[in-house]
This record gives sequence, structure tokens and C-alpha cells, in this order.
Amino acid sequence: MYSLLEDLSIVEASSFVASPTAGLYCAQMGAEVIRVDHKAGGLDYDRYMLTAEGRSLSWENLNRAKKSVALDLQSGEGRELLVALAASAGNLITNLPEQSFLSHEAVAASRPDLVSVRIMGWHDGRQAMDFTVNAASGYPRMTGPAEWDASDPPPVNHVLPAWDFLTGAYCAFALLAAMRHRDMTGEGTELRVPLGDVAIGTMANSGAMAEMLYRGGNRERLGNAIWGAFGRDFRSRDGKRFMVAALTAKQWSGLVAAFGLGEEIAALETELGVRFADGDTPRFAHRGRLFALFQRAADGIEWSDLEARLAANACTYERYRTMHEAANDPVLVTDNPLFGPSPANPSGFAYPATRSFANIPGEPRGDPRPAPFLGEHTEEVLAEKLGLGSGQIAALVDKGIARLSDSLS
Repeated sequence: MYSLLEDLSIVEASSFVASPTAGLYCAQMGAEVIRVDHKAGGLDYDRYMLTAEGRSLSWENLNRAKKSVALDLQSGEGRELLVALAASAGNLITNLPEQSFLSHEAVAASRPDLVSVRIMGWHDGRQAMDFTVNAASGYPRMTGPAEWDASDPPPVNHVLPAWDFLTGAYCAFALLAAMRHRDMTGEGTELRVPLGDVAIGTMANSGAMAEMLYRGGNRERLGNAIWGAFGRDFRSRDGKRFMVAALTAKQWSGLVAAFGLGEEIAALETELGVRFADGDTPRFAHRGRLFALFQRAADGIEWSDLEARLAANACTYERYRTMHEAANDPVLVTDNPLFGPSPANPSGFAYPATRSFANIPGEPRGDPRPAPFLGEHTEEVLAEKLGLGSGQIAALVDKGIARLSDSLS
């Protein structure tokens, strides 16, 4: 936790991954992020996987360091309270539809300098989620073994909802950009970020769209090889799988030395009339011959010996782990300052929690803060932001308009 945004208050009305991610990143930099949910919990409140106590580990981690307000958002009075809270903060993150009670215009009516970021599906109003926009992007039909039938290869979906996380990060950036504009001009801004545009736009920004149009067709599947450069998975003599990559001359020379392939590579260069140290093009063009050489060398070396060689030659490599292995790896987690001690999580389950991905040299990162219980801050926020007295809040609770912490239920 850092305090770079400690003077910033944001209301978040969202669910699932992209929108909560935007609020999470702001909260980890010190912003006060007030997540407002329906009193029974948002659509993602019981998202799989649940602990034995019924707590969602996904919800717990995407809402770390936030405050929670629970209102009856199916009632007019509850919706009016949410609009008032968003206007009070002046900053809104949401994935509720634009044509809803929480439209930019509805909030800006009492807060003209409102900055709102709204995550949508597609630019034309169609619904979308990470795995459906991924299907449209073309990436699932680009992955898979090289030997699959090129005429009708099956798609390979990713496991990580990458477009959601990219969208969340972009929304946090867009929010702060609009706030800077407001600081300079006094003007509010409505920002709409379609998830589908993030996917298709990223594909274009990477150069892949131009490549497809230039070549007039699809690129071939490469299995686990890196497109346009030297890199692939290999297996050591004792069966350990690992990934190596060489994008620079130094990385290439390190790999050749680590695998003990100097003479074989020189002979292949003479045969082909190329110099593999000259760049990606000759290494990629002749990847089949090179892969065979590297795998034959790996067949004769135990992983412990090969890993020592790779490290000694400053190679770029990693052994393949299962996610369970990664979660228990001391280098990745236990000894990594990204992770701090477990806070008092609503689930009651103790585990390492992330600090901000960015770090400021010389400044303490602070320990991770817990996710809130649903409704934990309802009374505090209604009092501080809207000036409601204890009697008024009690009346809202009695009427079922507001809900206090579900840790008490």
C-alpha cells in the first residue's frame, strides 16, 4: 500500500473482474475506494471458488483494501443513495449499463465535474465477457500444436481472463487521465471502455492485425514456440520441462554456452550460410534445426546441472510449474516483497496477499489490507459522505434499504 492517491475518493459499482480490478489498483495506491453492492451481494459475491464458510476467494482478492456499502439497489431509495454517494465522491467506476439509474447524466446532474469510467461489452452495445471477446480476437485459433489440421483447427481458450485484467488496468489509467484533465480545466468526463475494443485494439497495437492483412491469411500454429524469435519448451534428461528464450545476441550466446552447443551451432551456420547471432530472423527461420539441436543436448543433462548452467550464463529461462507449485514457491512468493502477511480476510483463511505491483525505492510498501465484509462500512460512509445521522441510518437499516456488515449475520 502506498499513499500516492490518499486524497482521492472513488465510488465503485461493479461486479466480476474488469471493473473491480480498476478499483483495486487505485486502492493499492492509497485511494479510498467505496464499493457499493446490492444488500444481498453483487453478481460476483459468491463467485467460485468458495471456502467451506461460503466466502468467495475471487471476491476477497479483487476487493482488497476497499470499503463496502450494501444497499437495496432494487429500491428507488437505495438507488438514490448510490447516486448521491457517486456525486459526493465525484469519481465513479462501474460496469452497470449506461441506460440505468447510474448513468453519467444522472450523477452529473448534481456533480457537473464528475469523472466516470464505464466498462461495456462491445462498442455497439452488445454484451460480452472475456472469453467471448477472446473468441472474436482470433487468438484461440492461433494456439495449439503445429501438427493440427490447418484447415479446421480447434480453438484453444486461455485460462487467465486476460482481457478483463487489461481492461481494468486501462480503466484505472483512463480515470486518472480524466482527473488530471479536470484539475487543469474543471471539466468532468464520461469515459466508456468496451471490453471488446480492448481485445481487438490490443491485437492491433501488437502488430498482429497489420500482419494478417499484409500476409493475406493466418500465421501457422507453432505449439509452444515463440513467434518471430527463438524460444520453446524443452525437456531435461530427468523429465523436467522448461522454457527458454533468446531475443538478443547476449541471450543467444548464453543459451549456446549453457547447452554446450558452440561447435554444433558453428557447423550449422556454415551449412546454412547464416549467422544466428545476427538477429531473430535467421534463428526463427531455421528454428526446426535449432530446436532439434537444443533438445538433443537437453536429453543428456539433468535439470539441476542445466539450471546451474543457464543461471551462470545469464540466460532467460524458467521451469514449468503447476499453479499450486507456483503458489508455494519461495522465490516467487515467500521471499518476494510483492507479498505481505495475510490480513484478517473475511474468509478466515490466511494466505500471502499482494501489495502494489509497482514499488517506490526507499519507501516502505506497507502491508496488504483486507477485503471488507459486505456492508462493513455502510454506516461509516453514509455518515461521512452524505451527512446522515445515526437515527437516519438506523431507519434505513430497519426498512431494509441499507445493510450493515455481513460478519454479524
